[in-house]
Amino acid sequence: MDFSELFKQTGQLCSISYNGMYLANAVQYKLIVRDYSTLQIVNLFTNLDAIQNIEWSPDSQFVMCVMKKRGLIQVWSLAEPDWTCKIDEGSAGLQAARWSPDSRHILTTSEFFLRMTVWSLVDKSVSYIKYPKDCQNGVDFTRSGKYMALAERRELKDCISIFTCSTWQLVKHFETETEDMAGVRWSPDGEVLCVWESSLSYKVLLYSLDGRLMSSYSAYEHALGIKSLDWSPSAQFLAIGSYDKKLRILNHMTWRCVTTFSHPTKLERKQKLVVYKECEEISKAETNEKFPEGPFFNTMTKYEICKDEVIHLTDVKPDPKKANPKVGPSQVAFSPDNRYVFSRNDNMPNALWVWDVENIRQCALLNNISTIKCVKWDPTQSRLAFCTGSKKVYMWSPAGALVVEIPIEREFLVTRLAWHMDGKSLLLMGKDEMCVCYLQE
Repeated sequence: MDFSELFKQTGQLCSISYNGMYLANAVQYKLIVRDYSTLQIVNLFTNLDAIQNIEWSPDSQFVMCVMKKRGLIQVWSLAEPDWTCKIDEGSAGLQAARWSPDSRHILTTSEFFLRMTVWSLVDKSVSYIKYPKDCQNGVDFTRSGKYMALAERRELKDCISIFTCSTWQLVKHFETETEDMAGVRWSPDGEVLCVWESSLSYKVLLYSLDGRLMSSYSAYEHALGIKSLDWSPSAQFLAIGSYDKKLRILNHMTWRCVTTFSHPTKLERKQKLVVYKECEEISKAETNEKFPEGPFFNTMTKYEICKDEVIHLTDVKPDPKKANPKVGPSQVAFSPDNRYVFSRNDNMPNALWVWDVENIRQCALLNNISTIKCVKWDPTQSRLAFCTGSKKVYMWSPAGALVVEIPIEREFLVTRLAWHMDGKSLLLMGKDEMCVCYLQE
């Protein structure tokens, strides 16, 4: 692996464009756009206030900068740097903002979820949508960009409205069989809309495009329910992580659970299960031209394959007095080839579980020294990259696992990462710096 030099950033506001050509990051009120291949600055934009969020348009031609405190959005064009766009929500305030799939409209949600506004960058028209529901995952677009599903709350009842993104006309409106809807998620093929309840109960509903209830699933009652959810890329499986420390896989034929993966603290090693344990060792790093100051000492770590018949994992007991207890899989995601799914259990924050969906078994367990912060699949193959808030990058593939020390003398603790679309490099982010990690085949 090779690493670039460190660059300043603020609030981990760093994003690779969808076409993979540019890297945008915020430094207080400035937006810096770099050529991803050379990391040279190609544009520098100054905003009216400190940036709180940035987002590329799907066609990678525009960058949106969000300043929630001022209820303000500024949009910048890479093709025409002199072109400017400012959206001011005024007294309504700004809760959230996102691009539409056509890259020519911006959707904003006002404070207290009073309304959603659709702003056109083409003809400056403005449309309003009432009654958006106060939930984190209340809006989702089909992968084709044709339809938008919006969670709503009308007359004390949960509803869903489906709009066509070409004209923003209402296509379908229907009530859902939920008490407190937590979110909506289209299947990758755009044929099924998944709706799930808040964490107070376990309930998943599957609706067709015309609002017909296809199926519902509930694993248990009278306990905290769903914590995480992810569709497989083929739309054949739906993975659900819950507060009972289990991961359930639903199939698209019957919408029933085909298997349940548990996360025990005491694990018996099976024949095809590979357990990687991170071990410390003090190693003397070699001096090279990049660091002429001389040799230095570092705490190095490596993965060793655990041969113990019984593996004991650290279990962190949640605080019963706090809401949303840290227990159960909070991170769940399928690999791009649909074969694997990983899970990270909040009450075992140092362990990463990898499951083989094809053979319905656990294939790997990575037991780390520190808490796992961020896990991402390579978009081109079954390869995982993750970080633990240290100066290391961790990787796993069916061929094995490795730990890579970042060769930078000053402190750079990686707490977030993102893959480039070609799978050949990683963007690593610390508290106020970032760098690019280039993978060697």
